[in-house]
Amino acid sequence: MRRFIALVVALACCALPAGARTPATFGTLPSGPLDGITDVPGVRVAHVTKVEGTTIRTGATAVVPNDDVWYQRVAAATYDLNGNGEMTGAHWVDEAGFLEVPVVLTNTLNVGRVDDGVVSWLIAKHPAIGRREDVPLPVVAECDDQGINDIQARAVHADDVVAMLGAAKPGDFPRGNVGAGTGMRAFGFAAGIGSASRVLPKNMGGYTVGVLVNVNTGSRSELRIDGAPVGRAFTHDLLPVYPRTAGYVAPTHGRATDGSIIIVVATDAPLDHTTLRDIAKRAGMGLARTGATSHVSSGDLFIAFSTTHRYPRDGGITGPPLDSDTDHIDALFTATVEATESAIDDALFSAHTITGNRGVTYYHLPYDRVAPLLRH
Repeated sequence: MRRFIALVVALACCALPAGARTPATFGTLPSGPLDGITDVPGVRVAHVTKVEGTTIRTGATAVVPNDDVWYQRVAAATYDLNGNGEMTGAHWVDEAGFLEVPVVLTNTLNVGRVDDGVVSWLIAKHPAIGRREDVPLPVVAECDDQGINDIQARAVHADDVVAMLGAAKPGDFPRGNVGAGTGMRAFGFAAGIGSASRVLPKNMGGYTVGVLVNVNTGSRSELRIDGAPVGRAFTHDLLPVYPRTAGYVAPTHGRATDGSIIIVVATDAPLDHTTLRDIAKRAGMGLARTGATSHVSSGDLFIAFSTTHRYPRDGGITGPPLDSDTDHIDALFTATVEATESAIDDALFSAHTITGNRGVTYYHLPYDRVAPLLRH
């Protein structure tokens, strides 16, 4: 029952308007009305957030490309900037050139249970799976939230995932430390789920690029926002709080400190696998604009898909892809870089201060203190 209540609360909570969430506008292209991945028509998002007692701070987040991705497969590609992480199903996405399942994000030790939930949801929708039809390879990507969450508990269960996927819908959605981002931190601040979008001019096709991130990476000194070295202003301020209790040792290296980031890029531009791989690569440039350098122990994994270049299961291909030599592609690259940078900033500004397992506390990044540091 507690799991069900947490899911309902996460889905019912209405996120603030994008302008209130992130007052600053970064980049040269305009954002869509929601400044999020759901500005791309047809894309759906849902969370399950697990906050239980003093130890559980975790969850899952789903990005669903359309209302029936199993039958309306979409062109897709992945890119691995640094590989100390996991995105299941990525090999098949790149072999086939399409995505036929939702993209689900969670914590490292919950991948198996989330995978089970995705399979259960798909079988319930399509009983022919594994009998008269092929079997799915779920795409589940993880970040490590052990710093503030009892990750051994593996608190997200298959039934949570089934309910979450059934509730995925277009429109605005909560951001910050919700869903898969509940226990995440970035640059030493509370972080998690962020999202942004950019819209191309009409003469460049008017296409939309939307990005959703689960950000759990970066050192405080690295943080840059709109080019300003914001992290340096907080060198000794709002640092994570670790308990001074016998037997507890704060992590000093490895994934617990270097972290990870998962980036999901969606667009309504008709793009094939090859161009989408180039789009996914550009997400790494947006990450770099925040100051992050993709540390050795970081898992920085990206996936991009096109909602209009489809591979229907009953045959044929819809939405012939754009010519890769056109100026439209360069504009889409720019949109991807800008939306990725903005989505990471959105995660930081949307998160709230959170205390979790063993009394560890992550503080939020206060926008009112950041604004004077930004260029005008």
